[in-house]
Amino acid sequence: QVQLVESGGGLVQAGGSLRLSCAASGRTLSTYTMGWFRQAPGKLREFVAAISRNGGRTSYADSVKGRFTISRDNAKNTVSLQMNSLKPEDTAVYYCAADPHLYLSNYVRDYDYWGQGTQVTVSS
Repeated sequence: QVQLVESGGGLVQAGGSLRLSCAASGRTLSTYTMGWFRQAPGKLREFVAAISRNGGRTSYADSVKGRFTISRDNAKNTVSLQMNSLKPEDTAVYYCAADPHLYLSNYVRDYDYWGQGTQVTVSS
């Protein structure tokens, strides 16, 4: 079992930046592929980014590529999402999630553990 807690969300103007963090407890994150997902009101939860166990491989949704950067610090048991050049369409609740598989997955169903989410609101 692993417990995940996100932080760092908030209200920002378009073009601004936010850094989300995900802290884990219960088990070391180094045994999980980690991902960030988001869910806007009335929409399905969608993939944002994923990072391999050692941080050597990353994957991004096309909508955030070049603007968002996922990273991890296994010594601190944390995963982060740096979000730059934010747009109003980035407004959503952002979730971090842990996947026991080795490959990078874009699918909600592959992730076993989820945080409670943190709200990101981008004003135009």
